[in-house]
Amino acid sequence: METGEKEYMKKFTTFEGIDGSGKTTIASLLHKKLLSRGYQAILTFEPTDTTLGKFVQECIKTNSNPYITAFSFIADRIQHCQSIQKWLSEENIVLCDRYAESTYAYQGAQLQGEMKHPIRWLQDISKTILTPDRTFLFQISPRISIQRIQHRQELIPFERVSFLEKVEKNYTNLSKGKRFLCLDATKSIDELVDLCYNDIIS
Repeated sequence: METGEKEYMKKFTTFEGIDGSGKTTIASLLHKKLLSRGYQAILTFEPTDTTLGKFVQECIKTNSNPYITAFSFIADRIQHCQSIQKWLSEENIVLCDRYAESTYAYQGAQLQGEMKHPIRWLQDISKTILTPDRTFLFQISPRISIQRIQHRQELIPFERVSFLEKVEKNYTNLSKGKRFLCLDATKSIDELVDLCYNDIIS
């Protein structure tokens, strides 16, 4: 590790995108690359594998009431942030596969028609969470993403083209500001890993 890099690198990075965008693969390979280059790095994800996170997963699988799903996601995230804060205090780079924007994009789509301005409401009740240094958004056509995941044994209710089109639109609207870096998810895996790596350590 070169002297001085730690001062400038992005320590808390999140990976966002619709199902099939490849973000989980990229995050995993990036984690391995960081470790191989001598960096301390933690790879985590949401929903978590805690009791709260498992309840969120059950809400998703059973297409639960969108309010219950949204509040469950946020409760899981509040608890998750405690772990993230600890890892950051120990000088780790933290990579998180899905974070707040997933809730805004997915549950925002679920809550359309249930209330006015659902994304604004979700953001308002999430103000106390940690803000990432960088959010990578992997952009891809929902039709291509579905082709990528159609081999899965069981698709969850969120994995439908019509729904993912709403989610992708929400992601596009959310990805404003310097924190976001939008990436073409159809690029090669190696190219995307390199892009993310170079961005984090710069």
